Order: sequence, then C-alpha cells, then structure tokens
Amino acid sequence: QVQLVESGGGLVQAGGSLRLSCTTSGRAFSSDTMGWFRQAPGKDRDFVARIWSGGFIEYADSVKGRFTISRDNAKNTMYLQMNSLKPEDTAVYYCTTRTASGSRSWGQGTQVTVSS
Repeated sequence: QVQLVESGGGLVQAGGSLRLSCTTSGRAFSSDTMGWFRQAPGKDRDFVARIWSGGFIEYADSVKGRFTISRDNAKNTMYLQMNSLKPEDTAVYYCTTRTASGSRSWGQGTQVTVSS
C-alpha cells in the first residue's frame, strides 16, 4: 500500500523558516514526479512546487526564491525548505506523487501557520 507522510509543519513568525518532509513507502518512487500543494481555509488546493524524476524543478510564482524543493530517492523522502515565510503562506501543505502512467497519491497534509 502506497503511503505518503508529511512532517515538519508548525507555527512560525513571519520571516522565519520551516522544512517539510514527505516520507514515502509501499513501492519505489524514484521514477515519479513528486510535488507539494497547499490549501488555505476556504480556498482551492494550489500548486507550490514539483520535482521530476530527472531533477527538473518548477515553482509557483508566489514561492520562487523563497522555497526549495528536493528529493532523496535513497531515503524515499522529498523536502520543501521554506524561507522568508509570509502570513499568506499559511495553509495545509500536501505532498503528492505521480507515476508515469498518471496515477497520483496524496499525503494527509501538515499545517503551516505563519504569524504576522
């Protein structure tokens, strides 16, 4: 059974940093495209960042220059380093993985709250 478990969320002041982790299990993920989405209260789930199996990276404009996505296939783990956090970054952050055939899995989410 495929499992994705996020960790590292919490409460931080504006300007601070957090590092989210997404640990996967159940099968190999090295060929998957992996990414992060976030959902603020009353809003849609939005794209944050993704990293392809070959290492190509994409970011939402709102986080470029502040967030860094990475993956360690040997540890079956993906990371999101978040710096210079803003109150508008407050959301539940979800990790996701997508196979080459398009099958997608989601984690349960981790809350990030940035106080002003």
